[in-house]
Amino acid sequence: MRERPSGAANAALGRPVDGGPGGGSATGPRAFLDLHVHTSASFDSLASPEAQVRAAASRGLTHLAITDHDTIDGALAARAFVEREAVPVTILVGQEVKTDSGDLIAVFLTEAIESGLAPADAIAAVRAQGGLVGIPHPFDKFRGSLLAGAPEEAADTGNVEASGPAALAPLVDWVEAHNARIMVGDGNERAALFARAHELPGVAVSDAHSTLEVGVAYIAIDGDPSTPERLLAALPEAELVTGRATYFVRAVTPVAKVIQWARGRGRRAPTGTKTLP
Repeated sequence: MRERPSGAANAALGRPVDGGPGGGSATGPRAFLDLHVHTSASFDSLASPEAQVRAAASRGLTHLAITDHDTIDGALAARAFVEREAVPVTILVGQEVKTDSGDLIAVFLTEAIESGLAPADAIAAVRAQGGLVGIPHPFDKFRGSLLAGAPEEAADTGNVEASGPAALAPLVDWVEAHNARIMVGDGNERAALFARAHELPGVAVSDAHSTLEVGVAYIAIDGDPSTPERLLAALPEAELVTGRATYFVRAVTPVAKVIQWARGRGRRAPTGTKTLP
């Protein structure tokens, strides 16, 4: 798990980034993937799917996982926009799944995953669709994080109770070792240690809720991660490009929640699954 400071933010400002988005590697084409991005289909974002795709393309990302809370509608809209406008970004249809113990990230979905399931049941539902699963912001105490209540030594040794959330480690495909929205505390450091202790790939993600955040953190990998098999094979050698969101963009989220609530788009329980055409 290699790590370097964020180059996507520099690229967005027109600064050259050696080996960053838009470049290649000695072994062939590289892919630049943000595995955790929200759109206005989420209850806490005002960024349209189209705007998030444009932001990704402008910053040299090649793959974008749209992972809205409780729904895949934003991902479907993003994919339709890419196909309609021939934008050079591959959309991974995903969802941030709310379980009864915390959140999961699922990608390569064909249907939305029901909220409120036990984590193991939610993971099984993702696997039934051929999808992959990651643990987002696992130690962030300010969000729905699976490991937020675990003792600190758990991150160092991996010794979380076998009956607790860490028992899910063998069931998932990656851990967010760097989430750009973690502004305070040691959540990212503990997540990276936890990933190593459980021999899981660590990834860097923007967790973008606005266009300004897309690609501020991402992973660079060799090959084309457009299928579950290829992404899974590439993750162990992923290079983590780490940046952080600003306090300004984090402050937008509470405002977005209020606006979405006023529009009748507050957080809701899913009304059923939505199947890809």
